[in-house]
Amino acid sequence: MANAMLQQTVGGTLQLLSNSGTHCNVGNCSVRLLPKGFKLEVEFSKRGIYSSGKRKFNVIQASTSQTSVVGPLLAPSSSDTLDSHMKSNEVALILIRHGESLWNEKNLFTGCVDVPLTNKGVEEAIEAGHRISNIPVDMIYTSSLIRAQMTAMLAMTQHRRKKVPIILHNEDERARAWSKIYSEDTVEQSIPVITSWKLNERMYGELQGLNKQETADKFGHEKVHEWRRSYDIPPPNGESLEMCAQRAVAYFRDNIEPQLLSGKNILISAHGNSLRSIIMYLDKLTSQEVITLELSTGIPMLYIFQEGKFIRRGSPVAPTEAGVYAYTRGRLFASLLTSPSTIVLVTMLDQQLRRLAVVQLIFHMGAAT
Repeated sequence: MANAMLQQTVGGTLQLLSNSGTHCNVGNCSVRLLPKGFKLEVEFSKRGIYSSGKRKFNVIQASTSQTSVVGPLLAPSSSDTLDSHMKSNEVALILIRHGESLWNEKNLFTGCVDVPLTNKGVEEAIEAGHRISNIPVDMIYTSSLIRAQMTAMLAMTQHRRKKVPIILHNEDERARAWSKIYSEDTVEQSIPVITSWKLNERMYGELQGLNKQETADKFGHEKVHEWRRSYDIPPPNGESLEMCAQRAVAYFRDNIEPQLLSGKNILISAHGNSLRSIIMYLDKLTSQEVITLELSTGIPMLYIFQEGKFIRRGSPVAPTEAGVYAYTRGRLFASLLTSPSTIVLVTMLDQQLRRLAVVQLIFHMGAAT
């Protein structure tokens, strides 16, 4: 499969060697992949004659539990999707912080005030949808706030399965009756969207609606930083991150985790602090580690749920780190699934071969035996 894929993409050949690793020829270059982590050795030729020296590339160390991505990336074909590689006992959990809101743009404390997206936020949500367009989604959970709901809806307009996300209204019997769908075919082409205030952003109390810079000037940068980034100190009449985590994690454990256990692929569209709380639970972060965690707006994060365990695929681990961990039509953002036999090699060839962009080699090591 990998050989055929590589030939179709860049006209190369792939040879699997059971003991010495993998060797491939791509155009005028030779690439060698060594087992137990991989090291790239690339030889280039010009006009069909090999150059006398080897061109050194960065050494990429990898195992079956790591993700390594280098440079601009080349996507698989539309038929070669993430769900086709997933084991039957693996399900996906996607987390997306909503796109930029009108109060984000104005640098105001938003909290639980219900503010819609800016044009940039709409674009971020659509781009997030492109990035997760090949990951199966069976259910969507959002907060009760419009910016999170808009993000989920706009993202799903880009999904290759073209299913329609439909918000479920369970407020009372009349709401359930009036929103009932009577066509089984239509139900099959729909994705239920469940909203809950427990996934809301943390409530910023008396800071809501205030300008962040003006508030820092008034109360002092240290005090405002303490309100925003401490774990257990709330702003005046508001919630601390600890308080937000109590409701968000409890909701995740009681409502979302059972759906994952039943085999459902889940998308959660929520907020910086409610998602930070859930990531704290998934990654077993300490209260000190979670306060340094920053989530960019409109950036999807992927977890694989397998045998009762959450395996992160690139969740941010530092304030400036963020990534996207899913296949998309225009680029490749996830390079490794949980299968111990699957390795994805992504490397960028030098400028002489830039037309090849990035070579993606996806193969099962079992094929070498």
